Amino acid sequence: MKPIAVLLITVAVFAQTHQPFQAQSPASVVYGANKDGQQTVEITNVAYEVTGTGVPGRPQDQRLLVRTTTRTKQVVDEIGMDASTMVETWPLGIDPKQKPLYILKSPGMDGKTVDGGLFVILRGLEDTEWWSVYKLGTGERLFDTYVPLLGFSIRRDIQTMRYAGLEVPEDGAKLKDPHVVAVLTYASAERVLREALITSDDPKQAVALRSFADASRSVTLVETPARALKLSISQNYPSAPATVSLIVPIVHDDLDAAHAQMPAHLHLTARSR
Repeated sequence: MKPIAVLLITVAVFAQTHQPFQAQSPASVVYGANKDGQQTVEITNVAYEVTGTGVPGRPQDQRLLVRTTTRTKQVVDEIGMDASTMVETWPLGIDPKQKPLYILKSPGMDGKTVDGGLFVILRGLEDTEWWSVYKLGTGERLFDTYVPLLGFSIRRDIQTMRYAGLEVPEDGAKLKDPHVVAVLTYASAERVLREALITSDDPKQAVALRSFADASRSVTLVETPARALKLSISQNYPSAPATVSLIVPIVHDDLDAAHAQMPAHLHLTARSR
């Protein structure tokens, strides 16, 4: 018997459109072999989740029912796999047999909601990890990031979340400007607030800093002496780390490019989106 993901909702009092329902979505695994005799595995998993209220883009008091379907196909003992994720949402209380608010389909896996306002999907399935970040309320894409999504509140009294990511041109990409290193993104759950373009005077340095094979990157939050985003890029072993770091202050809920601390030959240009 196939494993079944089951969601059963029972609420004492329903609005007119909120009637009890039961939804079932089958999970499955298929084992086989390809034409070369290699073992193959195809897996489909389904997960349900109920959000809190206050989802950006939806009525303030509305909760969402989120159904995430992930399909993967891999050849055993080979690096990488094919994967796709489908996200469907309904106002809580609406039978999922009805048309969803939206359907989001994307290559990738490990899809998850973040802070009740975002949906993040792991896109890189081989040598390079990267993520796509979407608005949970509408399914619109916010931005891509090649470092794990960084989230933090800019207020202590009321949680006010902001997010940072780093988009890096792929190795071998045809760039209009070979001086480009990366783009630092600063966003809320509703929109991208600011992008900051990082460039180098030396195209060879730019190549080294944006290399996926030879360099690793991280974006962290620092609180002293003032709140800022810190981007660090280090060369991978066997090379010496030769870490390059830059610090971009966050002032008045924006990236303060004018007062960024930049290494020699690197520049930061803020731009709206």
